[in-house]
Amino acid sequence: MRDPLTVVADGATREDTLSTLVTDKVASRLAAKDATLWGPDAESEASIRLGWVDLHETSRPLLAEVDALRAELWGEGVTRVVLCGMGGSSLAPEVITTSYGAELVVLDSTNPSVIARALAGDLESTVVVVSSKSGGTVETDSQRRAFVQAFTDAGIDAASRIVVVTDPGSPFEQLAVDEGYRKIFLADPQVGGRYSALTAFGLVPSALAGVDVAELLDEADEVAAALRADDPDNPALLLAAVLAGDPASDPARDKLAIAEHGSGLTGFAGWAEQLIAESTGKQGKGVLPVAVEGVQAAEVRWPAADVTPVALVAPRADRPTTDDGTPVATVAGPLGAQFLLWETATAVAGRMLGINPFDQPDVESAKEAARGLLDHRPEPEDAAFTDGAVEVRGSAGLLDGVDTLASAVEALLSRLADDGYLAVMAYLDSERDADLAGVRSTLCRRTERPTTFGWGPRFLHSTGQYHKGGPEQGVFLQVTSTELVDVEIPDRPFTFGTLIAAQATGDARVLAERGRPVLRLHLTDPEAGVRQLLETLR
Repeated sequence: MRDPLTVVADGATREDTLSTLVTDKVASRLAAKDATLWGPDAESEASIRLGWVDLHETSRPLLAEVDALRAELWGEGVTRVVLCGMGGSSLAPEVITTSYGAELVVLDSTNPSVIARALAGDLESTVVVVSSKSGGTVETDSQRRAFVQAFTDAGIDAASRIVVVTDPGSPFEQLAVDEGYRKIFLADPQVGGRYSALTAFGLVPSALAGVDVAELLDEADEVAAALRADDPDNPALLLAAVLAGDPASDPARDKLAIAEHGSGLTGFAGWAEQLIAESTGKQGKGVLPVAVEGVQAAEVRWPAADVTPVALVAPRADRPTTDDGTPVATVAGPLGAQFLLWETATAVAGRMLGINPFDQPDVESAKEAARGLLDHRPEPEDAAFTDGAVEVRGSAGLLDGVDTLASAVEALLSRLADDGYLAVMAYLDSERDADLAGVRSTLCRRTERPTTFGWGPRFLHSTGQYHKGGPEQGVFLQVTSTELVDVEIPDRPFTFGTLIAAQATGDARVLAERGRPVLRLHLTDPEAGVRQLLETLR
């Protein structure tokens, strides 16, 4: 018997919320793909975005195909799997493979050092999965081009080493056919990226890396009946009520700290962060998810009334508490079941918040800004000043009277409101500069406010939507670097170094145009700059 799926949470106000959801038959209507659940403005989008509710059934034919390909590749000694994908195309496979202990190289960066390291791997044993709904994602297309060139230079038939996951009828499908790529897997086009964990986008790279993905579909299948039940004990309805917060609270409980606490689902909080932020952060509304390091992380020690801590726990585990003894909401269950649980709860929370959980209107703004910078390449903006290995820039008015790195950081943090949050956005090498991620909890303790950390540009396809479309509560710390090496992008007039610089600059400009305070720190020497920044922030 599989471990049970459970959600445990307190709150008398949720009884009324659950009663309303049950009376309105929200769970059964969602399972029946009722596109009217989110109102007339969302109906057209919702009508083509509900294929995820029964993927535990519709993804079954995929299993034999991917198993056959894996056997072929392994028989040829091709066992190193590299995934080129962004957002929903990378986060779910990353969670699946790490939770199962399988090896998968996830390439969701344009940092030249990251790209160079992936290209330097053993190409003789490498297959590259390129995942994109349309093929037009600039990061993924650039990565594909780089690997085609690398295979060719190594005397390897590139087409035989590239596997494509895309939507049927997409330009990318046609390109893959024209180029003769090894295999094309077509995903359900009626599933958005962040809901695609149990489509070909989540399953193909995971299966090629050695995961028995049929188990994930079985786990989701076993809980599907419970999640479509119009019953106050439905765990998805209870989790939705937790996500949407307490409407009677003052201040609004609109932030969620998600902590791993013995579930074994490595990286799941990061996947849930994308799902919730991109689905709810729009029209000035939303729930800010914060992936934290554990239940004893700073978030659950505050007296912060606007933050709800949730712990991912092992089945039947004791319920953790905050330092003052308050029980923490918990979620337990196997990975496949949790994918379906959180997707269902997020869609229901969207109805409760009065937003469309399936669009991402503000993601495109940063992409457009980056494309404009690539097309026209303006002269770099002069730094306000340089302190050691760090060039300092800021949005209008932020750095008035400031001339040191420490005072610049203080100037940004002084803009934090009582209901605000700090977002650290690091366009760096997530392996080389991994220590920098530790500043999330440090800054959280320093500010006593929720603090998020994202590696750029991957977060642009995730929390980037919330940053621009959610409540105007955020202040933003962006970190970029001058890399020692750059990597060419074949048949493109720009390099990976140029691309990531344009993405960072474009993101900062859009945030600043929307009135968000942005402190931009550029490391002229990555090693020395990270060391200096750590000393300053701590």
